[in-house]
Amino acid sequence: MSLQAFSASRALSIGVELELQLVNTHDYDLVGAAEDLLRLVALGDKPGEIKPEMTDSMIEVSTGVCDNYGMLLEQLVGLRDTVAEAARKLNIGICGGGTHPFQDWGERRIVDRPRFHHLSDLYGYLAKQFTVFGQHVHVGCPGADVALYLLHGLSRYIPHLIALSAASPFVQGHDTGFQSARLNSVFAFPLSGRAPFVETWNDFGAYFEKMTGTGVVASMKDFYWDIRPKPEFGTVEVRVMDTPLSLERAAAITAYIQALARYLVVERPIQPAEDDYLVYTFNRFQACRFGYAGTYVDPETHWHCPIADEIDASLTRIEQHAIELGVDPVLGRLRQAVREGRNGAAWLRERHAAEGNLPEVVMAQCTRWMEGEVV
Repeated sequence: MSLQAFSASRALSIGVELELQLVNTHDYDLVGAAEDLLRLVALGDKPGEIKPEMTDSMIEVSTGVCDNYGMLLEQLVGLRDTVAEAARKLNIGICGGGTHPFQDWGERRIVDRPRFHHLSDLYGYLAKQFTVFGQHVHVGCPGADVALYLLHGLSRYIPHLIALSAASPFVQGHDTGFQSARLNSVFAFPLSGRAPFVETWNDFGAYFEKMTGTGVVASMKDFYWDIRPKPEFGTVEVRVMDTPLSLERAAAITAYIQALARYLVVERPIQPAEDDYLVYTFNRFQACRFGYAGTYVDPETHWHCPIADEIDASLTRIEQHAIELGVDPVLGRLRQAVREGRNGAAWLRERHAAEGNLPEVVMAQCTRWMEGEVV
């Protein structure tokens, strides 16, 4: 099977997918209400798209193609309002967060779609354990080789994005000690982790043909990489973020990614190399485990520093690009959150310490999702 041609798209356009939790309003456990909710939202006009995910206690909302932060935020608010209205009619709650704090994966049900059944047959219990919730960001690219440069350039910022979005400290009723435990579930899948180091679409096509030739891969959907090209959309898709606790944080993280992408494409500050990935898994783990306090190792200089310091430095590097995109105030607030150690994982632990039980935490998550926040 040959790799499809890369569809050119508007450079630096953005789009977001958010996987959301559906919970009952009795004990705030997950509830299998996706089909009922989707039936309700199908009756009205809505921005973007709302669709099922692997199990019936989750949905995915997706924006359309957006040129800027303002357009993106407007679409996200519209999607939130749409699903909130349907949720109220069903007496269910909706919230962000990378994992549900105490759900039992064995109670989940696979959504009745051919691809989901195929994945369940292939991966067994891992499919139900994949009831975790992430944010995916697409960045438009004018060509395939630019997309691969952007993929490798953004790979240096994976720990930054994990720490900023981390919102999954609790799993199966226990504090895991991680900031983002969600990515441990993703890492269990074959063909997860980093993409291969290729710099041209011809070379990527050769790699793809080798993989399909083994019978292991049938399409690009079979790659669960942290960042992957999406040739049908003409984008690079960044997939490492937990779903934040508010759509405002989700939009701010997207603005950060867009500014990083502009910096990389316009300035070409790095020459990607295979050796960049020597510290990739270490940096990824440090961000998942310790968040802002984790250690970041620079791929080129091998300098060690806290991830928080490197995020701060990156915001300085891309400042002019943030100004050009009109998101400098948004990223300024994001910088302040980093300096104060604020992310979803910290908030969830604070709520648990204050409330004393996890159902109260989930109830607070639902309120936070609906009321929003100033990032």
